[in-house]
Parts: sequence; C-alpha cells; structure tokens
Amino acid sequence: MTKPVIVHFGDGHYQCVIYGLGLYIADYEEQVLLACIVRFWCPRCMSHRDNLDAASLCWCRDHTEVLIEEIDYSALWLEYGIVSDLVVSPMCNIHELIMPDILHQLINGTFKDHLVTWVSKYLRLEHSEKEAERIQDDIDRRIAAVASFAGLQHFPEGRGFKQWTGNDLKALMKVYLPAIRGHVPMDVVHAFRAFLEFCYLVWHNIITESTLVQIQEALDQFHQYREIFKTMGVIPTFSLPRQHSCSHYILLIRLFGAPNGLCSSITETKLIKAVKEPWRHSSCYKALGQMLLTNQHLDKLAAVQVDFKSCGMLNGTCLSATLEKLKRKRARTLPGLSTELTIPHLSILLRQFLFEQLHPNDQHSASEVPLTAFFNSACSTFYAPSDCSGIGRMWQEHIRACPVWRNEAPWYDCVFVNTDADTEGMGGMDVARVMCFSPSHLKDNPYPYTGMWIVTPSFDTDDSLSVGIIHIDSIYCATHLIPIYGPQNISRNLKHYNLYNVFQAFYVNKFADHHAFEIAS
Repeated sequence: MTKPVIVHFGDGHYQCVIYGLGLYIADYEEQVLLACIVRFWCPRCMSHRDNLDAASLCWCRDHTEVLIEEIDYSALWLEYGIVSDLVVSPMCNIHELIMPDILHQLINGTFKDHLVTWVSKYLRLEHSEKEAERIQDDIDRRIAAVASFAGLQHFPEGRGFKQWTGNDLKALMKVYLPAIRGHVPMDVVHAFRAFLEFCYLVWHNIITESTLVQIQEALDQFHQYREIFKTMGVIPTFSLPRQHSCSHYILLIRLFGAPNGLCSSITETKLIKAVKEPWRHSSCYKALGQMLLTNQHLDKLAAVQVDFKSCGMLNGTCLSATLEKLKRKRARTLPGLSTELTIPHLSILLRQFLFEQLHPNDQHSASEVPLTAFFNSACSTFYAPSDCSGIGRMWQEHIRACPVWRNEAPWYDCVFVNTDADTEGMGGMDVARVMCFSPSHLKDNPYPYTGMWIVTPSFDTDDSLSVGIIHIDSIYCATHLIPIYGPQNISRNLKHYNLYNVFQAFYVNKFADHHAFEIAS
C-alpha cells in the first residue's frame, strides 16, 4: 500500500490516493460488521457468548480461515460466532486494529444502558411501583439540587431525558453516585464507584505501570460488586459485549498507548454540527443541497468573524455592558460587605491579614493598614492534561463569589486551598467557600464506598462559623461539593444555590473533572 491509485472523487476530479490501515474506533454494531462475527460475541477474543469474561485467546485470521475450511456453517455460527459467508480483509488481522471506544462502551453502554437501568429495575423489584417512582423522583431532585460548577451541566429535571447525548451522560456520571446513596445497597454504590474510577483512570493522558495496576484493581472491584445485581435478580448474566470490552483496555493501552479521551464522541460532535443541525434547518425535502448551502454559509460567517475580530471589531455584544452592570451588585465598601456577609468583625480580619502580608515580622497593631477593593471573581490557570485543555494543556477557570448571579441567585464557589505544600493530594489541602473563605474540617480518609473525601464546616469555640482571610495565591483551583443526602427525601423547594447553607456534610466530588480526580483520589 505504497503505490498511488488514481481515484475519481465525487466532485468530478481525479486524485492520487495511497490507502493505509489504521486503528478503528466504532460502536459495537460496527465492530461486529467489520470483524464478520455474530452479534453478542466479542470482536477481539474467542470467549463464548454465554461467558464472555472467561479467559481466552485473541482472534487470529489464520485460525479463522482454518475453522471456515474444516467446520460447517451452522457450527461456526453457534459455537464460534463466525459468519463464514463474509470475508475478512486478507490484508491484516482486523481484530487487532479495533480500539476501545470510551463513549459507546463505557459511557453509553456500561453506565447508561446497564448500571443506571439496573438501578431502576432493582427499585421496581424491591418496592411497589408507587414507592419505586417516589424514590426515582427523590433521586431526580438530588441531581437537580447539585450546586453549580464551572463546566458541569445542571439537570433541572433530574435524569429525565427524551434524547440522551454523550455530553449529557458524561455530566450525569459526575453527580449520579451521591444521589443514589441511601436508596440502594452499599454494594451497588461500591460498583458505581469502581466503574467511575476505571473510566477516569483510562482517560489519563499519561498511563504508567502503577496506573495500569490501579485500572486492574478498579476493574476487579467492579466485577466483584456488580454481582449484587445478579443476586437480586436484576440481571441473569454479565455476558454483555460492551461491558466485557473493559477487560481488553489494559492490553490495548499497552499496544497503542493511552486513549486520553479519544473516542467516537469527537466524530459524533462533528456529525451534529455538519449533518443534524443543517437537516433541522432544511425543509426536509431534497435536503442535501440545502444542508451543503447551510454549511457553506456557516464557514463564511466563521471566516468573517475571525477577520472582524482581527480588526478590533465585535468586542462584546450590545447587551454586554448592561449585563456587566447587573452582575456588579457586590457591596463596594468594607462596611457594606461586612453587612452583606454578616461578619461584623470583617474589618479586623482584613486589617490583620494585610498587616501580616506586608510586615510578617512586625508585632505592632494592624489598625493603621489601609483597606482595599473587592471583586466578584478570580481567574485560576493550571496544568490539566487529562481534560479538554488549551495550548500547552493549560486550563483556565473562573472562581465566582457573587451575591447575585445573572439577576437570579447567589453563586459562591468552593476551592482547594494549599495548606501543606509537602503533602500530595487532599492531605495537603483544605476546602473553602469563597463567600468568606471559611475553612472546612477534612476527614482522615475518603469514604470507603463512594471513594470521596468528606468535608464539614468548621466552627469557632462560640459555635459561630469559622471565618478567615487567606492570600489568593494559596488557592489551587475550584472544587465541587455534593451534599451527603442520607436516607431522607429532600424538599421539592430546595434550590441548587441554597445547597451549601442547608447541609452540614459534603462529598468532595472527585468526578467533577479529571483534574479533580487526580487531586482527590
């Protein structure tokens, strides 16, 4: 495949083409067609469809050809899962070129089609139809009540979607685990935790031998704790091709390197932009020409926008100045801020902090230190290679502390605060809320079932909320907290922006993004 071939293209032109074979990422149905096997068999290994997780050899083209020559059609179909009247490409062993697909195998397959569906089936088996619906509604309210966080999708109606997208599922994975705790057995919670850790580990941009050990441990735990679904009669077998594909990830990573998030969601996104949206904008009658014209117009508009911006035009919008004024409702003086935050001694704290920063070795009074201005947000930039980052794999996020956000409700973010630079991970950090930088008590170890650290607000000796002022350089990045709901149902009137004021204990959501997973694991 090094000699060019002249090919007639659809635009009427002839081009010289050199064909090549590369790794193939596709959904299971396409893998079945490509590997010429029967549905419900594995396209990579020879395990029987009734026991896919049993140890077996990988498919080999020479072995397949011998089986086709020696065994009749029906035995090949039933015992080996081979479709003998379809010819596999003789140029290569196609089974070795099939790559993992994180979107369809893990997110859409194992998480949505299996685990989330199994939880619904379990609730209907263990409870009456009415009680199961009540529990499902409470799970939805818990998901809807999750506090806002940069890059995290909000679910105002819970998990009720008519049409699931890959982005919806990725967002639901980040908040689903704490929402079901208290309504399902702890083995189910542990199975979800092990599977989520497996997903986030295989998503790393760099995978070492120690990471592979962690991936195998997470997979073994998932296989151990998922048995609860079979014990309760939710599912009769775990011979599910998409779920079975998890067992091949370590080998594929060794062969081809870290996936680093590479999956079919990239092409799915392009399909939505180039095909689905233009189709919706067409008359649906002889739509191809209309769709092509729509894409041409969009390309020209994008080019014009780049040209206008290079000339200093299109900076902001007609409403940007008005929106900026609406957002700036923060008190502009220290007495006003003290009243807004209900911290009477705020001026003393601020003077003491500024004095310690300017004169760390001076023991004099801090009463003469001048005060400063206040802002609604700060910008944090850090290295986050496993997330969808920018140039140099740097990620930028805004940490907000706004009394009124978008003219609706307060928005006070939580952050990781460096307290011990010599200790790695959560052991060297505190969690604070940026409305008044209130430190939190951190438990010694993560909660064993969810694998998340637990934080609680800290109080002074007079039982008032502990308040302090810290240097902005000690803030590492924003973090996301999810309440520990417990077995009780939450109120229908609870809003996501009041969450931190209602509950007294929270999980540090290490599944909020991949950077948080690396910090809080």
